[in-house]
Amino acid sequence: MILLSAVLLSLLRLSLGSATCATKRQTSPTVQLDRATVVGTVNGSVESFLGIPYAQPPVGDLRLRLPQLLDSYNGTIDATALGNQCIQQALTLPPNVPPDALQGALPLFVLFSPNPDVTQSEDCLNINVIRPANISPHAKLPVLFWIYGGAYADGSNAMPGYNGTAVVERSIEIGEPVIFVALNYRLHVFGFLGGKEVQQAGIANLGLHDQRAALRWTNHFISSFGGDPTKVTIWGESAGAFSVFLHLFTNGGNTEGLFRAGIMNSGSSVPTGKIAEIQGTYDFVVDQVGCANATDTLVCLRTVPTDSLLAAANNTPPVTGFTGLATPYMPRADGVFIAEPPQQLALHGKIADVPIIIGDVQDEGTIFSLGSLNITTDAQFASYLAQAWFPGATPADLSKVLKLYPSDPASGSPFGTGSANALTPEYKRIAAVQGDWFFNARRRQLLDRFSRQQTMYNFLSARGNFTGVGDAHGSDLFTAFGPGDMTDYFVRFVNHLNPNGGNGTELVWPRYNPRTRLALQFKDGSTPLEVAADDDRLEGTNELLSLSLRFPL
Repeated sequence: MILLSAVLLSLLRLSLGSATCATKRQTSPTVQLDRATVVGTVNGSVESFLGIPYAQPPVGDLRLRLPQLLDSYNGTIDATALGNQCIQQALTLPPNVPPDALQGALPLFVLFSPNPDVTQSEDCLNINVIRPANISPHAKLPVLFWIYGGAYADGSNAMPGYNGTAVVERSIEIGEPVIFVALNYRLHVFGFLGGKEVQQAGIANLGLHDQRAALRWTNHFISSFGGDPTKVTIWGESAGAFSVFLHLFTNGGNTEGLFRAGIMNSGSSVPTGKIAEIQGTYDFVVDQVGCANATDTLVCLRTVPTDSLLAAANNTPPVTGFTGLATPYMPRADGVFIAEPPQQLALHGKIADVPIIIGDVQDEGTIFSLGSLNITTDAQFASYLAQAWFPGATPADLSKVLKLYPSDPASGSPFGTGSANALTPEYKRIAAVQGDWFFNARRRQLLDRFSRQQTMYNFLSARGNFTGVGDAHGSDLFTAFGPGDMTDYFVRFVNHLNPNGGNGTELVWPRYNPRTRLALQFKDGSTPLEVAADDDRLEGTNELLSLSLRFPL
């Protein structure tokens, strides 16, 4: 396999551009943060304050511990450059991907790759604040709080594709100004290690605790930047969207006043079980770093070199690997932040009573299925389902889903492409099942379960049509961060808890109703927006949801 960083380094550097040059020529903006002066940069209509620490560095004895929130500052904080990225798991390009498909997937891989020009470090708990220029500290602007994706193993607030500058600029242009906030949170071994030792120590799902700490920081300090702490919308994509879901359900649905709305692009409940059930990963990491014979393995893990832990993480399955989305770092029930398995929360948990936007792209599973191109027969596919995604399932358990998702390429994903993009006899089938199992099935579950009691908006995105992978996972972010029409809907939602209300030319986005199942559909071609029923493969997503409830990861 080829390291993604080696392939994409030059592409990423090109995408960074040279915007920082313009910021240096203007007077640096400042903000008083407690007893400190925060110095940022200005670029036209937008000011940026980057890399502000929100918690103590989780290093040394603070490694693998709950975040220690900073509540006071002194002196001068240089917020003119991006802060450290959290340590990233090395993603690899799957072998044997046809060149055309690999070229088609590259824009998505670029989007999800770390910034090559920003240091990776355990000392990474920092936050970016991007706001309209020259606003009063008393402006009380609403806040869009971004949580990045990356399968809980990669991602950062320094990634070029997640730069909120264009979102803030667009919010100013349409007369709906917002402040954009983006945090870093710990990943893989450092933030989502499982096992009984982790559960007993109360340090499971540390990355989610980081996010909550950053929300508390925002609640406490955003007014200094002209933001309104009572008007925060949490927004995430992929792992970030799964995180939004978990913030909606943690603490018995009590938001603690930290946010008033949520937006989820490609993610809701993850099909996982309990944290102690992935003991094997903990034991593997402990063994890899030489802590297997330690009296207290957690204490030992806090003393080993960072590079040793990263090497152990790199020897566990990445999201680009054979099992796709079934990685060991997905959040799991720990009895603290996540009271019970996420799918069970969606069934009978108590959700925060806030308005929600949720949606998926048309071909969610394609880029995660490139690592399983060696599955080429029906028999191999059936075995793969039980091995990778539905542990413990028998052939009888899987018989219905095998019928609902046939091997005919015309039925598979990328959807609507006939026999094209059939990289192998089973690729489009695997992609269809993986996308519906991990994304569409549980989005529909959440909508149908809770839309009767609170305001929810549903969307589908079919834009991009990248060779081999179609309208793939992450393709909606090119519209959301673009900015594009999705940006406008989101910005209005952040301001008014309603995505509608523009200049009268936009299509009205209806509230979701489980009887009509309507979704706002973002499309290519002459009809870029359409309201239509979200019922494709409904029997299939219902069956996949049933299977994942019976056989969680």
